[in-house]
Amino acid sequence: MGITFSGGPTALLELGGVRLLTDPTFDAPGDHPVGERVLVKTEESALTEEAAGVVDAVLLSHDQHPDNLDDRGRAYLATVPLTLVTPSGAARLGGTARGLEPWESTQVGSLTVTAVPALHGPEGASRVTGDVTGFVLTGDGLPTVYVSGDNASVELVREIAARFRVDIAVLFAGAARTVLFDGAPLTLTSVDAVEAAKVLGAAKVVPLHFRGWGHFSEGPDVLRKEFETAGLGDRLVLLEPGEHAEV
Repeated sequence: MGITFSGGPTALLELGGVRLLTDPTFDAPGDHPVGERVLVKTEESALTEEAAGVVDAVLLSHDQHPDNLDDRGRAYLATVPLTLVTPSGAARLGGTARGLEPWESTQVGSLTVTAVPALHGPEGASRVTGDVTGFVLTGDGLPTVYVSGDNASVELVREIAARFRVDIAVLFAGAARTVLFDGAPLTLTSVDAVEAAKVLGAAKVVPLHFRGWGHFSEGPDVLRKEFETAGLGDRLVLLEPGEHAEV
C-alpha cells in the first residue's frame, strides 16, 4: 500500500489500483468554532485538493467536526464520485455520500470496504460527539488495511480483530482532548495505539491525527517513545506531512 500523509487526519491511500482519501482537511491554519468551543489548526496541509487529485472515494470518519472535515474539505467532496461515511453523515451531506452501518460492506474498484464501529471518546460519548466510523479494506492478493477513524476504544478494536486479520493499521491517534468529558481522550492515546497494534497483530502501523491541531495532546515524539518502549518500534511508520511511504 502506498500512503501519503497530508497532516491531521488526511492521507492519500493507494491500494490495488484504488485511490482513497481519508478525512479531507485543506483549510489554512486558524480557528474553527464548534458550538462554544474553538478548534485551532496549527499547520498547513501538505496536500492541496489539486495534489490529492482524482480519487475513487473518500473515507470519512465523520462530518461533525472541522478537524475531520473542514470548509475546503466539504467543497472537495462535491468533486469525488463517492464518500463513505456513517448513515447520519450521509443524510447531512447528501450528494455522493453513502452511509454504511457497522459491518456493512461495499465495493470500490478491486477493494471491499467494510465499515467498522468506532467510539469518539469514553463510553457513552456518542450522545455528545455523534456517530463515527472506521473502515477495513480487503481485496484478493492485497494486505488487509484497518483505518480506525476517530476511535478511542481498544475494546472495539478487539471486536474488529475478531473478524479480520489486519496487516496494516492506520490509526487515528493524538489523544485528542477538549473540554468535553473532563478532558478524556477522544481518540487513541499513544499507549492505546500500542495496545491496538498488539490486538490487531498488524505488521505495520501508520498513525494519523497526531499533529496539526491544537487539541491533539500527544505528538510524534510520544508515539515513537511508546512504540519503542513496547518493543514495537519496527512496526511504526511515522510520517512527516507530505511524506510518502510504501507499506
